[in-house]
Amino acid sequence: MTKDFCLPDLGEGVHEAEILAIPVSKGQAVQEGDLILEVETDKAAVEIPSPITGTIKEIHVRPGDIAEVGTVLISFTTATQTDHSAYQPTGGTESPPSPDQQPPKKKEVVTNRRPVPASPSTRKRAREQGVDLYLVTPTAANGVVSADDVQKFAALSSQDEPIAKHGKATHLQKARSAALPDFSQFGPIERKEFRSIRRATAKRMAQSWAQIPHVNCQDVADITMLEDFRRRHKEEIKTAGGRLTMTVFALKAVATALKKLPQFNASLDLDKQEIIIKKYFNIGVAIDTDHGLMVPVIRDVDRKSIKELSVELHHAIEKARSRKLSREELIGGSFTITNAGAIGGNQFSAIINHPEIAILGLGQGRMQAAVQTDADGNHTIVPRLLMPIVLCFDHRVADGADAIRFMQVIINCLQDPDAFFINMT
Repeated sequence: MTKDFCLPDLGEGVHEAEILAIPVSKGQAVQEGDLILEVETDKAAVEIPSPITGTIKEIHVRPGDIAEVGTVLISFTTATQTDHSAYQPTGGTESPPSPDQQPPKKKEVVTNRRPVPASPSTRKRAREQGVDLYLVTPTAANGVVSADDVQKFAALSSQDEPIAKHGKATHLQKARSAALPDFSQFGPIERKEFRSIRRATAKRMAQSWAQIPHVNCQDVADITMLEDFRRRHKEEIKTAGGRLTMTVFALKAVATALKKLPQFNASLDLDKQEIIIKKYFNIGVAIDTDHGLMVPVIRDVDRKSIKELSVELHHAIEKARSRKLSREELIGGSFTITNAGAIGGNQFSAIINHPEIAILGLGQGRMQAAVQTDADGNHTIVPRLLMPIVLCFDHRVADGADAIRFMQVIINCLQDPDAFFINMT
């Protein structure tokens, strides 16, 4: 009996995956649970175990291929149902039918592909426009594909062309672009594959930039006192297995601001014309790695101490850089922080991590001349450690005044750590 194994639905709007490795070969016997594939989505690298016991009959993909959900990856040869207890029917004691009573054998497909959540009207539009709903990325936070999603996909697809199967993708499409000149005529060049995390990041950023009206609010936080606090306690945190960085303090400050202005802890559901306010505080932290940008999510930031966050964030960074993050560690975020200060970056505007509605960018704290005013109104110029911060937000959900208030909460938290930690909730 032949059974086909298809790329299963990996959830969270994931429609495709890149084949990283195939640790089995044609003719090899495998047991249920044995590792047969390693794939990578825009969320994480995933190990896929064999769903059955049998022999590898055919491998339909190669490392580097990009497969859609539902694509046949591997075909197995297995024992018949009467010979293989794993496929015996359950419940009941009737004898199996005689050979002349048995229906014709069908080629079985092993897959977890579930129906795409969409309304009847959306399905109708998809049929009319020839759109495969499995290829459409939902913009709603609940993962439901809308008619507008289908329309946008159809508009983009009208400008697309197929991609070859091996080395690129199977049944996928890429947007046409203006023809490039032959750069080699001007000097030496090198071509690198545009794939894996880099390709997934590009897709998500383009989607976010196209769908969200980005606005940014800029300011500066005086972190002189906070840096003094950090230096006094960094060894204690290091002993506990963590690292006390500005990002750790920013996590707590953002959680505080999100509680005071919950419209920034939200997603926009256009289909239902609703703003979804999240009552949890799961904050993603953008991590620069050798293989691309990773955003592990630190959960329940509001409930954890500075020490706990220091340890957890440090471990998340290490796992991100060694590509050990699980898919569960990369999903469920409600807000994102990106800190360019560690590598010397100054003020910059980040792209929102859709379907969130805001992202906070931190720059490097630098000693600068600042004007201070005493109780009598006298001004003095003093050296202070100033850190630029930029809030990029979705103007459909929040206004500029909201953003300024949000930023002030964060600045107040960072500028006076004693007051912040005493009043922290």
